[in-house]
Amino acid sequence: MKQLTRRQQEFLSKLLDLYRQEGEPIHYSTVAEHLGVGRVTAYEMLRLLEDRGLVQLEYQRPKELRGPGRSSVVFRPTPLAARTLADLAGGGLGEELWERAKTRILEQLRAGRASGYETLLDELLARLPEQRSPIIYLTEMVTAIVLSLNSLKDVAEARGMTKILSNIGLPGEIGLSALAGLGAGLSLVERANRRIAKALLVQVNKYHSNLSELSTENRRRLAEFTREVLKIVGV
Repeated sequence: MKQLTRRQQEFLSKLLDLYRQEGEPIHYSTVAEHLGVGRVTAYEMLRLLEDRGLVQLEYQRPKELRGPGRSSVVFRPTPLAARTLADLAGGGLGEELWERAKTRILEQLRAGRASGYETLLDELLARLPEQRSPIIYLTEMVTAIVLSLNSLKDVAEARGMTKILSNIGLPGEIGLSALAGLGAGLSLVERANRRIAKALLVQVNKYHSNLSELSTENRRRLAEFTREVLKIVGV
């Protein structure tokens, strides 16, 4: 693929950020607003990225309208978009940064066996909304889900979910996808911490969006990390 210009990278990166945040296709005017450019400029740049296979154009009717009406032009990044930006940044999804993040979390988990994981969970939840790297975001998100469910393993309402968690065993893509559902299910558990349950629930769309962008290799690595977390925490 022909090298992207710095300007093209900027537009693609912003579209990815907005898409991960909202979990749905983004109107070109929103991209224009965030980058401080005109709507026409944003539209033309996104159409150019569409020609490169990095962006997909869709027509979306406003939700509040019924019957005939004018559709809006929205854009979503393709799976190739995240991989392209990662390659341009070097290291294939920031492998060195991910290794450091993974090692730090595993060390904190081992250290917290005796004293508990409340501080680590709060740190992870605070970082999730701003985390831009898909693999690091998913690493922190699966850890937060596991720790949240583990804290309720003795609560009758949550035992079914923790049993599913322990039975994930060797989580591949299906197992990793199931984790988001388990995290969202915390909102239905009466004794669950409402703040934590809400924080996980609002991340579900972003979780699935980031997971869909991972390469097969990075999905495998995330699954291995998840198994290690489950082993340390003892779910």
